[in-house]
Amino acid sequence: GHLLKDSHLDQGKSVMVEFGRLYEKQYAVALFNKVRFDIEGGGGPQPQLLHRKIPLENKAIFSGSLFQYLEENKKWRNRFLFVPDSYNINYYDSKAAHDRHLHPKGTINCAGYKVLTSMEQYLDLFSNSLPGIKAKVGSSPFLKCATQFPLILWHPYARHYYFCVVTEKEQQKWLAVLQDCVRHANDGLSEENKVQTPAFTDAVRLYRQAKGHYGTWDMMCGIPSQILSNLVMEEALPELRELISPRLKGKLHERQRNWMLISDAVYSLVQGQCQAQYEAVLQKCEAACSSLEASIRTDMDQIITSKEHVTNKIREVVLPKAEKLLKVSIQPYISSILDALMEPTSRGFSEVRNVFFRELVDMSKNTLNEGTKETVAQHMDKISMLAFHPVKMQSCYEKMEPLSLEGLQQRFDVSSPSVFVQRAQILMREQMDHAVYTFEQILHQSLESQCTEELCKSIQRCQDRVIKKFDYDSSTVRKRFFREALLQIFIPYMLKQLSPSCASELPRFQELIFEDFSRFILVENIFEEVVLHSVMKDITMAVKEAAVQRRHNLYRDSIVLSNSDPSLHLLGENPSIDWAGEYGGAQEEVDGKRRRMKQVVSMIQVEGSPVLPNESCMEVPSVNDIPEEDGGEEEEEEKDGEGEENSDDKASADQNGSASPRASENPPDLSNGSVLKEEEAKSEEQGKEVPQKVESAPESASVVEEKGKGGDNLSMVEEQPHSDQEVSEETLPLPPEEILSRATETAPESLPEATSDFPLPPHDDSGFQSPTNEGGEAENDEEDVAPSTAAPQPSEEHPEVRKTSVAAAPEAETKTSDSE
Repeated sequence: GHLLKDSHLDQGKSVMVEFGRLYEKQYAVALFNKVRFDIEGGGGPQPQLLHRKIPLENKAIFSGSLFQYLEENKKWRNRFLFVPDSYNINYYDSKAAHDRHLHPKGTINCAGYKVLTSMEQYLDLFSNSLPGIKAKVGSSPFLKCATQFPLILWHPYARHYYFCVVTEKEQQKWLAVLQDCVRHANDGLSEENKVQTPAFTDAVRLYRQAKGHYGTWDMMCGIPSQILSNLVMEEALPELRELISPRLKGKLHERQRNWMLISDAVYSLVQGQCQAQYEAVLQKCEAACSSLEASIRTDMDQIITSKEHVTNKIREVVLPKAEKLLKVSIQPYISSILDALMEPTSRGFSEVRNVFFRELVDMSKNTLNEGTKETVAQHMDKISMLAFHPVKMQSCYEKMEPLSLEGLQQRFDVSSPSVFVQRAQILMREQMDHAVYTFEQILHQSLESQCTEELCKSIQRCQDRVIKKFDYDSSTVRKRFFREALLQIFIPYMLKQLSPSCASELPRFQELIFEDFSRFILVENIFEEVVLHSVMKDITMAVKEAAVQRRHNLYRDSIVLSNSDPSLHLLGENPSIDWAGEYGGAQEEVDGKRRRMKQVVSMIQVEGSPVLPNESCMEVPSVNDIPEEDGGEEEEEEKDGEGEENSDDKASADQNGSASPRASENPPDLSNGSVLKEEEAKSEEQGKEVPQKVESAPESASVVEEKGKGGDNLSMVEEQPHSDQEVSEETLPLPPEEILSRATETAPESLPEATSDFPLPPHDDSGFQSPTNEGGEAENDEEDVAPSTAAPQPSEEHPEVRKTSVAAAPEAETKTSDSE
């Protein structure tokens, strides 16, 4: 054990020493790029929607009970899971333990995990992790599932978590929540940080490239210490396997389990070490930051001149080779990869628009029936967190899942499309929240000045304004996402092909750089920028071409929406609106003391089902008895499932205002009578999955009074399924489950289309991570502004590709501006 520990900590040290060296160099370059960007500014279309400053203030995402398998005693125990706004999952022995503010039994940070819903998926992944040990599905795994509906969190290095629930509906709901936790945790590098994030991503990329690993990396997940631990484990794991594998004794499943525990122990040690060493190198860089910045500001002009001189010299060597490579290996593939990206992304953004629209249609309908500001406020209280409702957003997210880069993965070193899928999903969530927040601010302003009779018209006017802005921003965001994704696919491939012949030539150019500037001008970065520029023109053209052809509702670059709504930006400075508090906050006080934390996703309770008075800790003799426990804990979970059925029928009225992604009827067309194009409608029907109505609250008070109004988020119902029962594993045969088919198709619905009297939002392509505003200049020459040509209504939103970004152009600046 000690030997193992020492050898892997040594390996961790050597990785971190090399990473630290690269990070210090990239930190100075990133600082230079940021200062230059601050001075010169960046072009690019201005976003039209407002952005919420602290999205999840005082909110929790989800909580509820399920079974967890405990390896220590091979038992299934009831657990209460609570997901706060950090998206780290806390699990407790019981809901009561959570309500009493006891420490959680454990906390799961989901970065790098995969959520699986069947034992077959799990065994497949597991059998690939140990050489020479293939688990057949028939062979007894070390775990027999207590129900047919498992939820397993799998990680290549860390320990795995095993949960199960009693109904398929519950499984689907938890799947949406857990996937959201993974998505959120993976997205751990802040784009707000214009120096540390580019320095970090470039240092990691250069480290892997030096080891021969080009291309996207699946384990670029989480915060810096997690990513660095993954870097160490990527190298250490094969050696660890060879060392440990022969010494594992016992049956197959015991060996598998022990291997996982050893790997997890090493991973934890490595993480502690990486954290400390990363903090040390960061501190060193931050300490030097102000003097570096002072010298950058003093010498900015000379540094730029010097950099341009060196760039021209390097370009002479690299460009001829790069252009040859482009012609043969890149240009023929640009349009097919772009198509593969555009299709699912645009469907996803279109669905974001539909889900948002259906919520508002629902609110309008309710307002017609009982038109008071209070009913509107109740609705708004629920709608305000729509973007963070994983179940309602699931129909948007799942549109991205079919993204396939078949055949391209081997050619271009794309490990899997998951990097792009998750990036687009994060962008969908951001766009949804921008739309909701903008709508809240505009509506709130108009409610203050409106009499009640005008409510419906107000809602519709606000909705029309927001949908137009959304369409514009959606187009901008998607175009940026497409450009960045194409760069992430092509650049590593080009670098891999060109490095062998160019690398030996680079050192002589370092001599051209005046010593004082050599920290800010690195020849290896310039080499990558030259390669990036060589392909950027083709990528920009391809995306622009797609927009000119009006494919996927992208706006043409020549359509520019300047700051058409200046008063709106003033609203953006306001804090989030507390609808419940402002228009009837009686239900906000719980036991007269602290204000309760609102929960975004809730669970439904079916009337008449027994509520357990307290949680017992029973052994459950066999699987068949589970659902019938008298007064049963289990029944509670089932009832939850059935409630879901009912709620689906009522979905439009009940579900948080509506959000049911499968609208139960076509919403009346609220936006100047235009109807969405067919292709859009088709795309919409694709995944309208019924998001279950889910109600469960972090607090114990069972608040049902609002349910009639559809108060999902407010009506939280106490829900303690299966109390601490342990289901002893021996008695439970495992019915292997196949992966749930997620999308239940439903009919398309008519949607509002950007009204044609509105000059269409533009975008220029300059929003790319690329150094120059290439887009900016060229664009304006397409004069066919055609402001009122009903612009291809973008029903999609913007992505900017995840920061695991590839050579982030010198002006990582442009990237920065865009992501604001």
